Amino acid sequence: MKTIASLGGGLAGACAVTLLHESVRKIVPKAPRMDLLGMNAISKGLNAAGIKTPTGNKLYSLALAGDIISNSMYYALAGTGNEKNIWLKSSLLGLAAGVAAITLPEPLGLDGKHSNRTAETRLMTVGLYVAGALVATGIMKLLARRKDKKNEEWERKLMTSAMG
Repeated sequence: MKTIASLGGGLAGACAVTLLHESVRKIVPKAPRMDLLGMNAISKGLNAAGIKTPTGNKLYSLALAGDIISNSMYYALAGTGNEKNIWLKSSLLGLAAGVAAITLPEPLGLDGKHSNRTAETRLMTVGLYVAGALVATGIMKLLARRKDKKNEEWERKLMTSAMG
């Protein structure tokens, strides 16, 4: 798949998973709080580097931006290599991201309760990351198809003008 389609799909998937997390957390009491996990990670990293940690909306905005940037690059991986099993590859990437979000915070010294509090929280965490991965792949496929159609139109016009 073309790089632009992979990156565009990755960005769409990242925005989708962030929007889903932010929406679900406002209406479901046991929803994952990836915003708080991101804020925890930024604070811990900046403190370790001896840099003053921002607070409030600035820290929240940095966490969401970090999520979107990192998830964009991660989801774009679905578009690399052979397109044959792209939906399966994407689903497995989403599954791996969800499982990592559940299992890695505590070993990394972060507060694991944000993604691992209850069975419902864990299930939602995995499901939301899989949903983001599937959105990413859907957009990749749409972008790639649109690009192919534009190339076909251009080739048709070229051939028509060359034939007279």
